[in-house]
Amino acid sequence: MRKPELAAAIAERADLSKDKASQVLNVILDEITGSVSQGQDVTLIGFGTFSVRERAARTGKNPQTGQPLTIPASKTVAFKAGKGLKDAVAK
Repeated sequence: MRKPELAAAIAERADLSKDKASQVLNVILDEITGSVSQGQDVTLIGFGTFSVRERAARTGKNPQTGQPLTIPASKTVAFKAGKGLKDAVAK
């Protein structure tokens, strides 16, 4: 499912216009993005948690030459599924 399809499903289930549902979806995604980019966890009970994880610097290998290289430390987004989502997928 892509974003327009999700907005259409929200519009149908919440009795909204597609434009209004799209606006709501964009606001939700913007808020999640803003909070996670500031280092805050976003927890949606029953669905899951978005959080920031830090990756330490490490040594890797250039696949073309085989030469070692240093991969710098970085931050990444992690998602941990909640019980409700896990149970729905397991069915």
